[in-house]
Amino acid sequence: MIKNKTIVLTGASSGIGLEVLKLLSSEESNKILAVSRRAEEKLGFVSDNVYVYNADVSTREGVDDVFKKADEVFGGRKIDIFYANAGFPYYEEYNYTNWERVLKIFETNTISPIYTYAKYLHHLNGREGHLAYTVSAIGQMAMPGYALYSASKFALHGFQQAIRMEKPGNMKLTCLYPIATNTNFFKVANPVEFEKPFPVQQPGVVARKMVDGIEQGKKFVFPSPLFTVSKVLMGVCPPVRTVYWKLETDKLERFKKKLRELGK
Repeated sequence: MIKNKTIVLTGASSGIGLEVLKLLSSEESNKILAVSRRAEEKLGFVSDNVYVYNADVSTREGVDDVFKKADEVFGGRKIDIFYANAGFPYYEEYNYTNWERVLKIFETNTISPIYTYAKYLHHLNGREGHLAYTVSAIGQMAMPGYALYSASKFALHGFQQAIRMEKPGNMKLTCLYPIATNTNFFKVANPVEFEKPFPVQQPGVVARKMVDGIEQGKKFVFPSPLFTVSKVLMGVCPPVRTVYWKLETDKLERFKKKLRELGK
């Protein structure tokens, strides 16, 4: 178990982030700054070693404020672990012209964690620290209906790949690649109910594997053994991937039909 650490966790009020928060806060020696846009509303139940803070990390000012708040609540101690977990999806057919909508998902999923890397690097100033990202399995294999989400996560995957060759030795980097996880993720993706991609994993399982991965200093965490096996299988036999994509594309077509029937 991770002990005696100062930790910043974004996206802490739901999904994987909330499950990670529960695990980390169960060890009383940890001090955790739990961040989300509605953290104070949603995290009233947390323990004394958790400091709850409302911030929108999709903005530069929001990320800067998180670092300032961490300095305040941790009494000037360095941040031992910064877990940039905040992110969100769209599930849709991308066929519209809306610059602001595209920008918003990239600001949250890509620009914010990239900016956080540089902020954390300067914060550490040569001291040891551990940065963690939630990337996504979709950041390695795109999915129909998730074009913008896939693009934002592919970009983050590319960033972490490059930055590993640049970062100083005092900073560790752990990246999580969950498959579809049974959280509020799907309600956020679209208010109209749709078929979830296959397979789906429970958030508690993902959170446990990520916490263990951070503790063990792993570079990558793949919570689903099926995803790891399927990547190899699809690489050896590409038609398997084609069939899988066809099944997921059929789900998108059924969703589009549903929207038409609803007049949306």
